[in-house]
Amino acid sequence: MEGFIKVVRKIFRNPVSFVGVLLVAFFIVIAVFAPLFAPPQYPSNPYMMPQSGLSAVPMPPSAQHIFGTTQGQYDIYYGVIWGTRTAFKVGIVVIGLALIIGIFIGTMAAYFGGWLDELLMRLTDIFLAFPFFVGVIVVITILGPGITNVMWALVIFYWMTYARLIRGSMLEIKENQYVMAAVALGTPGATIITRHLIPNSIFPVIIQASMDMATIPLTAAALSFLGLGAPVGYADWGQLVAFSRNWIITPSGGNPFTYWYTIFFPSITIVLYALGWNLLGDTLRDILDPRMLI
Repeated sequence: MEGFIKVVRKIFRNPVSFVGVLLVAFFIVIAVFAPLFAPPQYPSNPYMMPQSGLSAVPMPPSAQHIFGTTQGQYDIYYGVIWGTRTAFKVGIVVIGLALIIGIFIGTMAAYFGGWLDELLMRLTDIFLAFPFFVGVIVVITILGPGITNVMWALVIFYWMTYARLIRGSMLEIKENQYVMAAVALGTPGATIITRHLIPNSIFPVIIQASMDMATIPLTAAALSFLGLGAPVGYADWGQLVAFSRNWIITPSGGNPFTYWYTIFFPSITIVLYALGWNLLGDTLRDILDPRMLI
C-alpha cells in the first residue's frame, strides 16, 4: 500500500506524467463506454459507421452530426468514438501476442544459452532483416486486407523487439548472486525463470509495451489509410483520414479550410492518443527504473 501511495505521489508531482495518465484514462473511458457515447445503428456490427446519405461532399458539423460527415456521409463522431475501441483492440491483441512470443523466445535464449541461444537469435535476426512496414504489407497482401489480418501481420514482425529486450535484461540478471545461489541449490529451471529472472528483467519490456500501445494502432491506421486495413465504413481513425484526403484543400479553389472538420477531428484524436501513451511510458520508466527512484 505504501509503495502504491509513493507511485501516485510521483505521478501527481510531475505535471507531464499526470497529463499522460489523464489522456490514457480519457481514451479508456471512451473505449469502454463507446455504446453509450455513440449508440450503434447496426447492433450486429457496431464498428460499421452509420451513413446519412450517399453524397460525395462532406457535411459540416450540425446537431445531427456534431463532428460533421466524411465523403460518403459517414459520421465522423461515431468513427472517432468506435475507432478508439479499434485502436485498443489492435494494440492489446498485437502487443499481447508479441509479448508472449518475444518473452518466450528471449527467455529460452538467455537461460539455456549455447546453441539454442545462437539458433533463436539468428532466427530473430532473419525477421529483423525485413523492413518492418514492407514485410507487414507483403503479409497482408498474401492474407488479404482486414483488421484481423493486419493484426497477424503486425505480430509476425513485432515480437523480435521484446525477445531482444528480455534476453539482454535477463543475461544481466543471471549474473546476480541470488540466481547463482538458486542454481547451486538445485532449484528447478522453471522456478528460477518465473520467480527470479522474469520478474526482475520485465521492466524494460513493460515500458516498451506502453510506448507500443501508441505505435501499433497508428501503424494499423496507416495501413487502413492505404486501403490495406479496415473495410470501407469500418470505424477506424486511419480510414477517416483517408476519407478526408480529397478535401484537405477545397477542390473548387475557394477557402482551403471549408472542410477542416474532415481532417481535424480524426487527426487531433490520433495525436492525443499517441501523446498519452508516450507520456505514460515516460512515467513508467521513472517509476520502474531503480536509478531514478527518490
